[in-house]
Amino acid sequence: MARGKLRIYLGAAPGVGKTFAALSEAHRRRERGTDVVVGLVETRDRPRTAELLDGLEQLPRPAQHDGAPGELDLDDVLRRAPRVAVVDDLAHTNAPGTRNAKRWQDVDELLNAGIDVITTLNIQHVESLNDVVRQITGVRQHETIPDEIVRRADQIELCDMSPHALRRRMSHGNIYSAEKIDAALSSYFREGNLTALRELALLWVADRVDEGLTLYRGEHKIRQTWEARERVVVALTGGPEGETLIRRAARVAARSRGGQPQPSHLMAVHVVASDGLAHPLPDVITEQRQLLAELGGTYHQVIGDDIPTALLEFARGVNATQIVLGSSRRRAWQYILGPGVGATVARESGDIDVHIVTHEEVGRGRNLLPPLAGSLGRTRHAWGWVIGLLGPLLLAGALHLPATEGAGLTTHVLLFLVGTLAAAMVGGLWPALVCAVWSTLLLDLLFTPPLYGLAIERPDNGLALAMFVLVGVLVAFVVDLAKRRALQASRSKAEASTLSLLASSVIDGQEPLPALLRRIRETFGQRSVALLRQEDDGDWTRLECVGEAPCTSPDQADALVSVSDSLALALRGHVLPAADRRILSAFATHIGIALERQRLAQDAAEAKRQAARNKIRTALLAAVSHDLRTPLTSIKASVSSLRSLDIELVEEDRAELLENIEESTDRLNSLVDNLLDMSRLQTDTVQPKLRAVGLEEVVPATLIGIPSDTVGVDVPDNLPRVRADAGLLERAVANVVQNAARHNPPDRPPIRLSASSLGDTVELRVADHGPGVADEHKERIFEAFQRLGDAPRGTGIGLGLAVARGFTEAMDGTLTAEDTPGGGLTMVFTLHSTTADLARGSAVPPPAAAAEREPAAGSSGDAGGSTPGTEV
Repeated sequence: MARGKLRIYLGAAPGVGKTFAALSEAHRRRERGTDVVVGLVETRDRPRTAELLDGLEQLPRPAQHDGAPGELDLDDVLRRAPRVAVVDDLAHTNAPGTRNAKRWQDVDELLNAGIDVITTLNIQHVESLNDVVRQITGVRQHETIPDEIVRRADQIELCDMSPHALRRRMSHGNIYSAEKIDAALSSYFREGNLTALRELALLWVADRVDEGLTLYRGEHKIRQTWEARERVVVALTGGPEGETLIRRAARVAARSRGGQPQPSHLMAVHVVASDGLAHPLPDVITEQRQLLAELGGTYHQVIGDDIPTALLEFARGVNATQIVLGSSRRRAWQYILGPGVGATVARESGDIDVHIVTHEEVGRGRNLLPPLAGSLGRTRHAWGWVIGLLGPLLLAGALHLPATEGAGLTTHVLLFLVGTLAAAMVGGLWPALVCAVWSTLLLDLLFTPPLYGLAIERPDNGLALAMFVLVGVLVAFVVDLAKRRALQASRSKAEASTLSLLASSVIDGQEPLPALLRRIRETFGQRSVALLRQEDDGDWTRLECVGEAPCTSPDQADALVSVSDSLALALRGHVLPAADRRILSAFATHIGIALERQRLAQDAAEAKRQAARNKIRTALLAAVSHDLRTPLTSIKASVSSLRSLDIELVEEDRAELLENIEESTDRLNSLVDNLLDMSRLQTDTVQPKLRAVGLEEVVPATLIGIPSDTVGVDVPDNLPRVRADAGLLERAVANVVQNAARHNPPDRPPIRLSASSLGDTVELRVADHGPGVADEHKERIFEAFQRLGDAPRGTGIGLGLAVARGFTEAMDGTLTAEDTPGGGLTMVFTLHSTTADLARGSAVPPPAAAAEREPAAGSSGDAGGSTPGTEV
């Protein structure tokens, strides 16, 4: 079955007539004989919209529990299977309990069933524009729809209306009810807001149309330019004239649309040779890319040996209408080699306009030779000049020795050529060129007849010297180029390795700031690195530093790079070359990311703590309103009955009322104790006093109030003592035991409390035979204020197990839940024994005396606090 087609009526704001247009389209299709039904339409009490529903088949909407109309009845629409369905408000969030969370998911099911859908959408609901809409209106849209869903639509029709007309409709009461008009006109429906939203909608639809045009041109292999929109391509060579060309192209693009250039209007392209040898200076390209980004353009790099062809192919591929090129930097004599890139592009551009822009570099020629110093370092460059100047002299002297008198001119030429190669290898191109010329002069003067003069007797000797100069120059070029490429490759490898480590540390987010500063210091060989922050008064403070004598202000730095508006990275040691500053900028960016991540982590932790506090406050209110009020009500009723003079109570009734008061008081005391304990755990004020404690001393105290026939105890006397706080341990075990007693049915075996040692730990198990807990809920029962469905009503507020685990973990132990064989839940306390301390030779605190086992070190109340275990 073919997928249905989706038609979206898109508006800039509510009230522009999207639903009206959708229903009008439904009427047109019905009049043409198409089977159309209205699945769901929100008229919002707008009379003219409601009138359009007449004559259209409407499917009933199921009512909600409060009688209001419900969501789209998706199953009803699928059973009806119309040709076209009208479903309003595509970004709507469905009510809980509906099959799909979002209405666009309902629509997607209809489309998969082969049903065409007509729907509506406001531009503020598109996910990628949500932050922009918030900046414009100050209102965050919580109902959004993924861009991909909207872009997959077969048709998008813009419902446009001027802001003035929309505000007039609002004033007439055609959009909202009277009591909402003033607030809407003064906030969301301000004229500036509506104008910005309208432009946003127009641009988004224009981009959607542009995507469709690009797809159509690609499918039909259309290469000629269609001037549906002005697009300017500026050609960059990596030379200094690039900034002039970019600014000129930006003005052309801005004039073509009456404003600032957009990324789809201004594009810069740099054609790189496939051999990778003719690369521009990286710093120049970096600066030009930054300028391009500031002007709203995009940078592209393509590979091609024929620059005019590659440039035109790119321009036609992006449907460019104009190309901006710089006037050639070649000198006049160089035009003998060809017409140049500009002339070739202008001749072959066809229907693309070509702008040739003049600049300061016109006619100055290209710098074909590297700088004199090069990138080899001063020491190597100096040795290169020594070899280039003194080497030929020493070689000439050696060739006049008696042992070499028989060598011919060919041998002399080859030996001097080796000297030229040595100069190129050590010092670069310029020392090699000087060495070649100097060697030629020495060969002519000392070894070519007639000797000691510049005249050459035989033509073949002159030809040999000429060939020597040519070969020497060419070899010097090749050797110098290979050596420079090797140095560049080595540096690129080091930079890539450094950036790779940076990228991995960015992903991991685990490298602390001092370690990052140490890495910067080691990478660039600096004495110290400091992270400085500028305060509001203009003074600088040092946040972090490594190394000797770190900077306290930017003025003391040998190398300085900005991290943000108020942060700077200051290096002291030596000045960095421009190439190293690019890597340093990457480090600075990473530091900014690390600081931002640290801030976000702190904000997230604070938000988590705040959420926990809010959760406790909310639960406390619920506890006060219900769980605490219930025993208070029981106490008050019993006391009122006892004090009543018009009621004659027998002794049994009086005893029952007193017992009820006592039970309710104990329960109230337990609830308050658990609330206090949980508040201490949340604020990290539990400080246990760990000492050697015997379980045979603690367990009996935890069973106070528990009928003896409901608990079986198996705690051997020879168990190792455990490192614990006696008061906290009593409280934790009592909570678990009482929880087990609450859920253990009377007709099942009694609760079993057993202990055993395992290596350096001691395990205490509390097993009941109640309903048990599913595996997916075994961790939830330890969360505060959690009550599972099997918890009896009125049995607590869900803190018992949370307090028990908190106290156990405070003593460096664990509390986990397991299934009881045969059904039920087993709580397992795992505590460290003092045997391990003795084996390590550490001191073991003395056993806790009975008086010291009172609630202490963060515990409160008696040991019989309430425990919501599986009643969590």
